[in-house]
Amino acid sequence: MKTQTVVHNFPPLYDSESRVLLLGSIPSPKSRELRFFYGHPQNRFWRVLSAVLGEQPPQTIEEKRAMCLRHHIALWDTIARCDIAGASDTSIKNAVPNDIGRLLRESKIERIFATGGKSAELYRKLIEPQTHVPITQLPSTSPANAAWSLERLIEAYRVIL
Repeated sequence: MKTQTVVHNFPPLYDSESRVLLLGSIPSPKSRELRFFYGHPQNRFWRVLSAVLGEQPPQTIEEKRAMCLRHHIALWDTIARCDIAGASDTSIKNAVPNDIGRLLRESKIERIFATGGKSAELYRKLIEPQTHVPITQLPSTSPANAAWSLERLIEAYRVIL
């Protein structure tokens, strides 16, 4: 698969009451098409998050947005721009970080979690030296992470509560 330069094309989801930030790496092609987080139907993120929060899985973008804000959860991605092949985090090169500091200043975010290894690695390298806020790495909800069952993912994500 050919590498292409990708620019993050939609804003973070947060408000002034957000307390927890979940960071992906960069949106997948499907998420960029929908202009919202975790848009690929095989990604288990929304099933995991709703189970952790004790809610029915949201179906529409508006339901997803409302569930996150109701529980003071912010969503964004570590990377604003990078070179990537498809949705392969392992292929990411030339990453430019998003302004996570802005979210921290405009909200009550106290804890940050990465929804996968590449997001955590790039946050630690590119962002944490400025924000001084540590990140906790969670397992990826991508279907490529088949080693993790839905049940194991839900248990791992309970730490966000």
